[in-house]
Order: sequence, then C-alpha cells, then structure tokens
Amino acid sequence: MSATPGSTAQVANAAINNSQVPKHEQLRLIILKLAKEELEPGARLPSERSLMDSYGVSRITVRAAIGRLVNEGHLVRVPAKGTFVADSPVQSTLHLASFTQEMEAMGHVPSTVVLVAEQVTAPEDTANALSLAPGAEAFHLKRLRLADGRPVSVDDAWYNPQHAPGLLGIDLTGSVYKALAAQFGHQIDRARQSVRSEGAPADVGALLGTGTGAPVLAFDRVSYSGTLAIEHSRSWYRSDRYSLTMEVRL
Repeated sequence: MSATPGSTAQVANAAINNSQVPKHEQLRLIILKLAKEELEPGARLPSERSLMDSYGVSRITVRAAIGRLVNEGHLVRVPAKGTFVADSPVQSTLHLASFTQEMEAMGHVPSTVVLVAEQVTAPEDTANALSLAPGAEAFHLKRLRLADGRPVSVDDAWYNPQHAPGLLGIDLTGSVYKALAAQFGHQIDRARQSVRSEGAPADVGALLGTGTGAPVLAFDRVSYSGTLAIEHSRSWYRSDRYSLTMEVRL
C-alpha cells in the first residue's frame, strides 16, 4: 500500500459547517468522495491529525467518520501503518460456476495455491452431504484463491471418491468443476448453497490477510451432477474484495 503525501490538499477546499448534518457525517462524505474520486485503491488516507487540522474537528469526529467507512468496506485499517482505500470488490452474481470460470468471465486473472490435498475420514456433516457411510474417507482439497494476485477466498472442499477416482492426481490449481466434467464425466449442474457473514477464523484470516475476526462472506455449498452429490465445500471470501449482486423478481 502506497502513501499519498498530497492527499490533504486535495480535500482542503471542502468545508464542515454547523448545519443539521452531524460533523462526523459531513466528514464521512468528504473522505468518501476522496476515496472514490481522487485516490487509487491501496492509497493511504491523511492522518487523523491532518484531518483534524484541515477541518477543525475533534479526534472523536475523525474516528467516527473513518470507523463508519471501514465498517462499510470503503477503507481498511492496517495496524501501525494507517488507513487505506479498500480494493474495489469483485462483483459476482449468484450463479453456478467455479472460481476460475467466474474470475475469467469478469476479466480477472485467477490463480490458486493448493494448501491441502489428501484422502482422509470425512467430517460427519460432509459424509451426510455426500451420502457416505459414517467414518468413510473422502478427498479433501483446501486452496487459497487469488484474483490478479490478490487473495480473495479460501476454499475447503470435500469430494466423494467414488465419483472422481484419481482426483488428487490431477492439476488442482485450475478449475475442478471443469476436470470433473472432462475427466470424470460429472458435469456440475446444480448446487444447494447458503451464504452468511461471520468473523474470519484464525487460519482463514491469516491466509486472506484480514486478521482473525474480520468480516468475511462464508459459503456452504453441496454441488450435484444430476442426483449425485459430488462436492461439499466451505468458502470464505474477503468482504472488501468480493460482493454479490442478485436480481429479485415477483
């Protein structure tokens, strides 16, 4: 993340007045305009002291304005370094596609770091989801997914070995969905999925660079080929780098 020494001057012509709009809200709008129109993602915001001096407001007012922008995902605080403009999030629609396919369709360059690839006993909920007997083994694949070199998600997936024998022997840095169709004859054609917001677990926070407890989007998905349950996956996405768009009709 790069500093921007001239940032304070860029917003010096804006003013905060004694109107009915609270000062912290006025300052929030000024900083938001700066972040969206003047600065690049990753640029450092002026310091709290600089903002206090420029607008004649208290530290409490500055922290209230910045804190709200952080909560809204426009800014990111980095301990001992400062506050930075957040990356523009990847915009996704709710549809059935692999991470690789989705990123490529949106013009991003996907890449993958394989963290775990093993055959071990499946957790109870995964065994139920994949119609496996209690204590049965499954293929376990955990990967860090990146878009344009930046961490976006951690995917922790399990596969029924009966439906994809030899899965662990192929290149797992690409689209597993594409491999399931091309090499194992199982086109993923539907999924049951839930999405919620939660605090990042310690290992996920470390991999995504957000820190433990940072807000992430958590997905739980069971993917099918016809009537066969092929995959049970959990994924955690950085909420400042990934957003969902959907259309709702009557």
